[in-house]
Amino acid sequence: MSGPLRLIFMGTPDFAVPSLQALLAGPDTVVAVVCQPDRPRGRGKKLESPPVKQVALAHDLPVLQPDSVKTADFLTELAQFKPNLLVVVAYGRILPEAVLTLAPLGAINVHGSLLPKYRGAAPIQWAILNGDQETGVTIMQLDAGMDTGPMLLRAMEPIHEDDTAGSLARRLAGLGAETLLKAVDGLKSGTLAAEPQDHDQASHAPMLNKAQGHVDWSLPAARLHCLIRGLDPWPSAYGFINGIRFRFFAPKRVAKAGEAAPGTICRADQDGLFVATGDDMLCLREIQPEGKKRMPVAACLHGNPLQPGMVIS
Repeated sequence: MSGPLRLIFMGTPDFAVPSLQALLAGPDTVVAVVCQPDRPRGRGKKLESPPVKQVALAHDLPVLQPDSVKTADFLTELAQFKPNLLVVVAYGRILPEAVLTLAPLGAINVHGSLLPKYRGAAPIQWAILNGDQETGVTIMQLDAGMDTGPMLLRAMEPIHEDDTAGSLARRLAGLGAETLLKAVDGLKSGTLAAEPQDHDQASHAPMLNKAQGHVDWSLPAARLHCLIRGLDPWPSAYGFINGIRFRFFAPKRVAKAGEAAPGTICRADQDGLFVATGDDMLCLREIQPEGKKRMPVAACLHGNPLQPGMVIS
């Protein structure tokens, strides 16, 4: 296909922003943006626009925020933009076949894993939770299934020892944007061949819930190290000290000294909160007392007398 493509971009959160920005800076034309409706945020529950909408409005792009993507009205509205290709990045809803087949080149997606591994809503978090040492992004053609479509391009990214779901997502968002541009160029030139996924090798990354954050200190330190990082920033790992909920961040594994029961605070100072686990000890360098902001443990100790011997439940 010669000349610039007419693109409709569908995405909602921060993860999708680099891809939209890359397309806006590229040779093709983003003719419209579709994202989730504005949602109430914060203590005041004021309506807040999704990050993708904010970027779109800054570039004077038409923004569609349908309550449903399955209505005839929405399909008619999309068709009026005469797109050649739909680009979907963390939009947040399953798209019906009528939308997927609207454009001549179909719909492609930026997914935050090396498919077929980690299909689903939380691939970045589960890669860290499971202790993987590498992950990546996949550009795939969307079909009726959940991340089951044929793959166009993949790019790998290492997972660092101190990565959180948040820090890894930021890197993968950038990598996804770079890989997306290559995929769009390949589709336009006809040089990119889709590769079917090996469905027998598929694994799933279901959405997280708050209950997963309640720390079981009898687990090995290595697993808890992955758990706390994989749930950062949401839903975050937590426990209770004297009935008060504390959220835990920035863990570091250290050699265990003594035979304290799991969950026992063995040391609390400027270096962090040292907690006994099922084998080694875990140093928590940041903490968030209930009702307060996240802070270094050293700052928290001024107003919260956390002491050795206390037990986190």
